[in-house]
Amino acid sequence: MPAHPLVPLGEEEFRRNLDVLRSSGRLTPTMRFAGVSLAEPPKADVLAWSPGDAVPRRARSVVWDRADNRTFDVVVDLVGGTVERFEHLPGVTPNFTLDEFHEVDRVLRTEPRVVEALAARGITDLDLVLLDTWTYGAAVMPEQWRDRRLGWVDVWRRETPTGNPYAHPVNGLKFVVDVNTFELLAVDDGPVVPDAPVRGEYDPALTGETPEPALAPLEITQPEGPSFTISDDGELRWRNWSVRIGFTHREGLVLQQLAWDDGTERREIGYRMSFAEMVVPYRDPSFEHRRRTAYDIGEWGLGYMTTSLELGCDCLGEIRYLDAVLSDSRGEPYVVPQAICLHEEDDAVLWKHVDERAGAQVRRSRRMVVSFHATVANYEYLVYWRLYLDGTIECEVRATGIMVTTPLAEGAPTPATGVLVDERTYAPIHQHFLVARLDLDVDGPRTTVHEVDTHVAPTGPDNPHGLALTTTATPIRSEREAGRDVDWQRQRVWKVVSTQRTNAWGTPTAYKLVTPDAIPHLFAPDAPQFLRAPVIGHDVWVTRHHDDELWPAGDHPTQSAEDLGITRWTADDEPLEDTDTVLWHVFGVHHVPRPEDWPVMPSDAVVFRLKPAGFFDRNPALDLPGTPAAHCHNPVGGKN
Repeated sequence: MPAHPLVPLGEEEFRRNLDVLRSSGRLTPTMRFAGVSLAEPPKADVLAWSPGDAVPRRARSVVWDRADNRTFDVVVDLVGGTVERFEHLPGVTPNFTLDEFHEVDRVLRTEPRVVEALAARGITDLDLVLLDTWTYGAAVMPEQWRDRRLGWVDVWRRETPTGNPYAHPVNGLKFVVDVNTFELLAVDDGPVVPDAPVRGEYDPALTGETPEPALAPLEITQPEGPSFTISDDGELRWRNWSVRIGFTHREGLVLQQLAWDDGTERREIGYRMSFAEMVVPYRDPSFEHRRRTAYDIGEWGLGYMTTSLELGCDCLGEIRYLDAVLSDSRGEPYVVPQAICLHEEDDAVLWKHVDERAGAQVRRSRRMVVSFHATVANYEYLVYWRLYLDGTIECEVRATGIMVTTPLAEGAPTPATGVLVDERTYAPIHQHFLVARLDLDVDGPRTTVHEVDTHVAPTGPDNPHGLALTTTATPIRSEREAGRDVDWQRQRVWKVVSTQRTNAWGTPTAYKLVTPDAIPHLFAPDAPQFLRAPVIGHDVWVTRHHDDELWPAGDHPTQSAEDLGITRWTADDEPLEDTDTVLWHVFGVHHVPRPEDWPVMPSDAVVFRLKPAGFFDRNPALDLPGTPAAHCHNPVGGKN
């Protein structure tokens, strides 16, 4: 039995969940699992829990029946061995699964109409073909099949068995598939353009280019081992920080019960932080891209897309890895080895001053990094949560991988909706909207969120030279005011302010959200994709905490037509002052492609930060020891 209520499900618990459901008689042979994860206890129960108390363990499954396309929300008490809930969810299409992705590929390869359509385009070696299944939004689904679990299939071709499949789209050809029956419903033909002679390989073995000489080796060593510890139940401790490491099939990495040890006192900062949705619309209305919008978390799951990490490539230094346990579509567990990487990084100078009498005082910064990587078809998302010695929390996401491209006819102009990146080949403009859910408990769950703006004071008797700047802090009073936007001219930030504690100077303790990478949605208000996910319409949202409000585009956005998430939650205009609040930050990559992004894209990094703002009475890193002189001394002209 796990030692804490938030420990992710283990292999035996996945099997227990399956055994209980089979024994109940409710699980039929035609049912499949869209996902299984820990049914976390209510937040209030977790905060009241103490070591030695009973540890509740429940599994929550989303199950659908391939026979009639009905979906069920299922909860199993793993301790008592009972089914607590088996509730039908009318009109719901759950997320697609990796098993279905591979099954569609396997079935279509033997489908005569697929073989015929490819042969008509001169493709007869199906071992070189990649069939890439996507989900639909309701607005672009064929009307006659809107009651089905429907997928559309993109087609790509490799030049060689190990070549880049995304270099050669088979344009003008999509397949429409019932993903329950694997019936090919339609061969969707569009304009056919001959394949372009692109330079699309990135593997040195295939590019034919001579690699540049290697850089000199860079070794990261910690002879005494790392400064962090990780317990068997997933609690990471580093310097003053403690945090629980969670993982789900939908979010991937989850940080829980983040706290700072301040002398003998443990101070709460965050209860739960993760990515709750990712919306990737392609802004090109052509046949090739008009249905291409991905909800990579709600429609597929970042946990399912997580890949194993490798020492020296994905992580560098003194590494500790954590495995992740997930389930396949039959509910059986499997392990993703080395899914999460834990390591420390040097971060240059944290603070420094040189005094002409006292000399120099310098302290180097170091950061604790918790990371995972997800491969979502052609793209990779590399997620890094970082804890700093001054109390800062940073989250960086790096997008890399391979852009989607489209060939052009000889002499055809490049569409205004894309950029030419290779011969007769353009990449469409698209966006990656990331939605972070930040349940901050700054010195406890009772907080008020303030929007803080900087203003230029008018010139006058009290400000004769126009130097004065002032700030105003406006509380977000109710959910009618929930959606907020970045204002660069006012250097706007949002502070989560404790209503339970003040610092030594009488100011409420707080953390502030800094948002350098918010991007505008650029949708018309009646655009179907915007109606599905209006969460992207604002850079920051503030809501009142509810245990069941986790997914801002709805619990099940697959094939959705309208918002089933954040705008519904805020419609009741709940009060937000002196209560348990949740911040939602929308940020991401506004990707106008460049030739330099092809054939494989250098990482494009976006970030947000949570910085203490009166949480401490002074610089919390004053007590850091200085670096030993032997590590600092470098005589003129010498080498370390």
